[in-house]
This record gives sequence, structure tokens and C-alpha cells, in this order.
Amino acid sequence: MNLKFRLTLLNFIEFAVWGAYLTSMGTYLATVGLGQNIGWFYSVQGIVSIFMPALMGILADRWMEGQKVLSLCHALAGLFMIGASAYAYNAGDSVEFGPLFALYTGSVAFFMPTIALSYSVAYSALEKAGFDSVKAFPPIRVWGTVGFIVTMWIVDLCGLQATPGQWMVSGALSIVMAAYSLTMPKMKIEKGAAKKSLAEALGLNAFKLFLNPRMATFFVFAMLLGVCLQVTNGFANPYITSFGAVPEYADTFGVQHANILISLSQMSETLCILLIPFFLSRFGIKKVVLIALIAWVLRFAFFGLGNPGSGVWLFILSMLVYGVAFDFFNISGSLYVNQETDESIRSSAQGLFMMMTNGLGSFTGSLLAQHVINKRVFSAGVTGEEAIAGWQTSWFIFAAYALAVAVLFAIFFKDGKKETLKG
Repeated sequence: MNLKFRLTLLNFIEFAVWGAYLTSMGTYLATVGLGQNIGWFYSVQGIVSIFMPALMGILADRWMEGQKVLSLCHALAGLFMIGASAYAYNAGDSVEFGPLFALYTGSVAFFMPTIALSYSVAYSALEKAGFDSVKAFPPIRVWGTVGFIVTMWIVDLCGLQATPGQWMVSGALSIVMAAYSLTMPKMKIEKGAAKKSLAEALGLNAFKLFLNPRMATFFVFAMLLGVCLQVTNGFANPYITSFGAVPEYADTFGVQHANILISLSQMSETLCILLIPFFLSRFGIKKVVLIALIAWVLRFAFFGLGNPGSGVWLFILSMLVYGVAFDFFNISGSLYVNQETDESIRSSAQGLFMMMTNGLGSFTGSLLAQHVINKRVFSAGVTGEEAIAGWQTSWFIFAAYALAVAVLFAIFFKDGKKETLKG
């Protein structure tokens, strides 16, 4: 079977697992009275991403072939997610935060490393086959976004947005991915680890990237931008569906099918991924990240200005700029880290990048966003139009934050000449 097709299918399933619940989970949690805890379900992805991707990357660099680590992680993630779904179904309206959160945490602890691992598997296979990963990977990665969209639509059209069925879909797909990962080309394990220092044997050399001022600055801003990553994933769906409490908007398409409306964001991704090779080669990493940051400002601002009725066009604009906001940083950043590091620490470096973005950044962003929204919506005792006004103020606060980060990045990040950083 053609290598690019195999990697395309790998990416499709990888992100289909995530798409089944990432944008709709908040609505289910709000439905069962856990609205004030939505941020914890998204921030725990950040908590586990602080250490799990790095640990699994080290395992793949030093002791176990990467495709096998990917399979193991998906198998465990799938079992925990199926357990979370089964518990929620059995508990019904009496679902408790503790048991549900514990099972969900077990799943994401093993799922989050799979994103960086799937990238490493793809980069390794492409480079072994003689392909330029910067040119060959984006058209492959775009199918991951297609997989994400497909499961978003399935969950929406099957009426699972406000049910734990979305987790069952995700868990089943993780089990499929565990089996398929074993068919991937074997990844190289670094030889001679026993002769190296303890830090080298553990793969901790990736952290030496912080000794390089340019890379250290890049990783710090990766964390600051990572604050934005899960905000709309966690709160866009419950925000849009909250308009249902206002008669004027109750029967609009957006309120009835928030996931499908939000999926325009992922459709935008499919186009923007293909633009990355051109923008990176033409403008460099600094300008590409600045473009992403400005897109985040617009993403949040359009949410605050729009509504699912006469202002739905602003929601649509917010969805369209998301592709630039997400891909121009996440995918370009991953490619940048891959290019700037030696082969011996690439899996660890990808894990470090994930730790800063989906780890520290996402953790901080989800909890801060929950605090802002609780203050103006969930804990404020407001309903209807008052609640919507609270939501809108929250989106404007998020937009102001993204603008501040963009200004600081423009001032402090220096995009120097390429130099391969070794462990």
C-alpha cells in the first residue's frame, strides 16, 4: 500500500478520535449540571500534556519503537474513554464529577502523547522514503482534520452532542487506531544509550533547547499562545446553544446544530494546512506565528460580536479564521521544531513542544477561561440575554489577551538562521 495513503489514514483516525468529543463535551457537561467544571475537563488535557508527551517521546526515542508506543497509548486511552462513557450512561442525571473526571483523565493522559507520536511516526517514515517532510506532511495532515470533522458531524447528526455517546465513539476509534498503528514503518531507536549520561539516557537533552535563546523564546511564546487553544473547543458549543434560551434564536440552525456550525473551523483548517509550506518558505516562522496570533484575536472578537440569527455571518467569519489561528502555529511550530533539532532528540523535542502548548498553555488557558465565564455566566445566576451578554464580554477579554501576546511576540522573538540543535 502507498506510504502516503497509509500515513493519511493514520492521521484521519488519529484526529477522528479527538473530534468525537472535543467540541461538544462542554454541552454534555452543562446539561448534567457540571457547567462550572467544563474548564477542568479541558485543562486536564494540559496537565497531562506537561509530562506525558515528553515521557512517551523519550520512550520512543530510547527504548521502544515509536509506532508501538503509539499503539499502546491508544489502546489504554480507548479503554478509559469507553469506561467514562459507560459510567455516565449508567449514572444518568446523577453523574458525579469525581468518577467521571477520573476515567476521562485516564483516557486523555494516554491520548495526548499520541498527537506528537503520530507526527514523529509520519516524519520518520517520510524521511526514510526520501520525501521532504515540510512539503509532504501538510497534505497528509489535512486528512486528520477531515477525520475530526467527520466524527463531529456523526456526533451531531446522531444526537450525541448532549450525551456520553460521544465518548463511546471516541473510545472505539482509539482501539481501531491501536491496531492500525502497528502496521506503520518501524521507527529507529537511538543506540548506545547505556554509554551516555543518565540525562542523555532519559532523553532529557530536549530540555537543553532552552539554553538556546531563540528556541527558549519560541517555547515560552508557544506556552502563551497555547492558552488560546482549548478556549473555543470548551466553550463555543455551550455558548452557541445558550442562545436557545432566547425565543428569537431558539430555532436557528446554529442553536440546533452547533457542532456542524463549529465544524466550519475544521474545514478552514483543511485549506490552511495546504498553505503552510508556501507561507513558511516565503515569510519564515516569525511572521507565520504573528499571522496566527492576529487570527486568534479575530476568532474571539467575532464570537463576541455575533449571534446565530442576523449575526451568524460573524460566527462564520470566526470559524473561517480558526484555520489560520490553529494551523499556522501548531503545524508550522511542529515543523519548525523538527527542522531545528537533531534526529536523536526529535521525538523528545516534539513532546516538549506539546508540553508547552497543549500542556502548560492549555491548562492555564482553560482554567482562566472557566474563571472568566463562571464570573459572568455560570456563577452569576444570569439567564437568557443577560447570560449571553456575559458570554460576549468574556470573548472580548480573550481577544484582548491574544492581541497582547501578538505585540510581545513581535518585539521579543528573533528568527535567526537555521541551525540544527543536537542533544
